[in-house]
Amino acid sequence: MAVLNLTINGRLYEVACDDGQVDQVRALAGEVDERVQLLARQLGTQPEGRLLVMAGLMLADELAEAKAALHEARNEVAAAAAGDGRLADGISRMAERIESIAERFERS
Repeated sequence: MAVLNLTINGRLYEVACDDGQVDQVRALAGEVDERVQLLARQLGTQPEGRLLVMAGLMLADELAEAKAALHEARNEVAAAAAGDGRLADGISRMAERIESIAERFERS
C-alpha cells in the first residue's frame, strides 16, 4: 500500500492507494487541484470545503455528460449493427431471387 502526499489548493492531503494506482491517483489529484484553483480564481476567497464540493460537482457533471455520450454512442453502434443485419438480410433475399431468375432462364 502506497501513501501519497497530494497538494490541492496549497493544502497537503495524505492518501493511501494500491501501489499500482500511484500514477493514476496523482493524475486525478491534479485534475481536482486544477478545478479548485479555477474556482478560487473565479470566486475569490471561499471556504476550502465549498471549493472542494464545487470542484467535485464540476467533475461529476463532466462524468455524467461523458456517460450520456457513451450511452448515445452505444445506441448508435447498436442501431448501425441492426441496420447492417437488415441490409445483409436484404442482400441475401435479392441474391436468392437472382438465383431463382437465373435458374428459370437456364431451363428456358
